[in-house]
Amino acid sequence: MEIPSSTSIPSKMKAWVYGEYGNVSNVLKLDSNVTVPQVKEDQVLIKVVAASINPVDAKRMLGMFKVSDSPVPTVPGYDVAGVVVKVGSQVKRLKVGDEVYGDINEKALDHPKRFGSLAEYTAVEENLLALKPKNLSFAEAASLPLVIETAHEGLERTGFSAGKSILVLGGAGGVGTQIIQLAKHVFGASTVAATSSSSKLELLKSLGADLAIDYTKENFEDLPEKFDVVYDAVGQCDRAVKAVKEDGSVVTIVGPITPPAFIFVLTSNGSVLDKLKPYLESGKVKPVLDPKGQFPFSQTVEAFSYLETSRAVGKVVIYPIP
Repeated sequence: MEIPSSTSIPSKMKAWVYGEYGNVSNVLKLDSNVTVPQVKEDQVLIKVVAASINPVDAKRMLGMFKVSDSPVPTVPGYDVAGVVVKVGSQVKRLKVGDEVYGDINEKALDHPKRFGSLAEYTAVEENLLALKPKNLSFAEAASLPLVIETAHEGLERTGFSAGKSILVLGGAGGVGTQIIQLAKHVFGASTVAATSSSSKLELLKSLGADLAIDYTKENFEDLPEKFDVVYDAVGQCDRAVKAVKEDGSVVTIVGPITPPAFIFVLTSNGSVLDKLKPYLESGKVKPVLDPKGQFPFSQTVEAFSYLETSRAVGKVVIYPIP
């Protein structure tokens, strides 16, 4: 793609914006006159090529985190893939022309940026970004940061390591598809079990699940086998604690929690993406995009409507962003 020179970066851009809290379909509007964000010393300006959407975006728009949110009006969007067009004075690693990706909010719920990734340009701290693996398209890269970093952090926090067993609740979702792959191909799990509906069982197996459980037909907590770790990506903590070994760990990313489970909120860091780059470039770990889940920039509201059906497999991506 053609990279704008610093002289050709416009002062205004198209972006999706909400000025009040509410349902996405009511509050999210396309604005063609949004000021391109200024770049701080430690930031780069990215010409956005693709972005992906996450449940956190819709929850934020509803005002569920307003106590710790940045003030509206807000451009939503956490995940980005694009090209660096400008660098701040203290940026050391990245340069103009680099193809990068990342989750632009270091703390997911603590004053996330007012200028997110659902825009033509966004400004991001260098330490939150990584160089895009060459074998991935921009759309594939944009699908990864928040979910793969969440999967990785949860596994690290449980002390997951080679030879341990894990049960993943919600294996076909954005985070779940990455937990399965990281547990199996990066951490060296002995057994990976995962839940999904009937139509998604083959996908789970293709990602590395040894046992694919159809939650419409069987209760995972009734399995005779218990697991070293249960990673709950759907909010079934009360059942998850019944499937873990006595000295095991249960981690969730959706409250409420049932002891001894614990919950965490992602801290974004580009170094995790750098660490996982060899696995992505070798194809051992893959992005998972929903077959229907690539929407053009103009259909961002429709993309959120699709995400909210909870039927999406893997990630829903906004591409291209012109």
